[in-house]
Amino acid sequence: MYQPLHLKYRPKNLQELVGQDTIKTTLTNAITSSKIAQAYLFTGPRGTGKTSTARILAKSLNCLNSKKPTATPCGECSSCKTIDSCSSLDVTEIDAASHNGVDDARELIQHSNFAPAMSPYRIWILDECHQLSTSAQNALLKCLEEPPAHVVFILCTTEAHKVLPTIISRCQTFNFRALSVDAIVGQLHKISSAESIAIASEAMRAIARTCDGGLRDALQLLSQLSLLNSEITLTQVA
Repeated sequence: MYQPLHLKYRPKNLQELVGQDTIKTTLTNAITSSKIAQAYLFTGPRGTGKTSTARILAKSLNCLNSKKPTATPCGECSSCKTIDSCSSLDVTEIDAASHNGVDDARELIQHSNFAPAMSPYRIWILDECHQLSTSAQNALLKCLEEPPAHVVFILCTTEAHKVLPTIISRCQTFNFRALSVDAIVGQLHKISSAESIAIASEAMRAIARTCDGGLRDALQLLSQLSLLNSEITLTQVA
């Protein structure tokens, strides 16, 4: 079955994370030393690795082939596989845009009290958390500050200024930066070689400049251009 490039080459562990070296180092050290925060807030532009990192962190905490959190999850155990396929019983991804009411927040708090089914942690990933209503964010405050010992919250947003300061103060915040042109070109070169996509170097740089620091947008454009079935040139990108 065809898999889009941005999904096929999604990072599987922190070492594969592109262009976020400080975040990579900090989270790796936190995992290896078992200094796991109760709540994380990942902020930054679209396509810079926030949700991918949230899933990697979830796998690192819940990998069944390790007796403690590991920076190198196996990717093969049932926990890792179900997290990758968004079907894990212990890792729940919520689209805050469509679950943004106070009743949704109260339901989340109620379910967070349940023990994990087969993993050490019960993890909640709230994507685009800035779309939670003010009342929903306020309802989460106490749970974010003092959640059950087995619960970790990971909040992701492209608009941190819309998140309540009281929420931010209860989270470890990681600011994902827009990727540099060179970092994106490096990934485009690696992936185009792996996929046997012929592309000129100036065309890769043009793609990298166009996507405003978002690797996902760059890979979407590369995938679209590859359908021309000829060497991708600067003119075709334009």
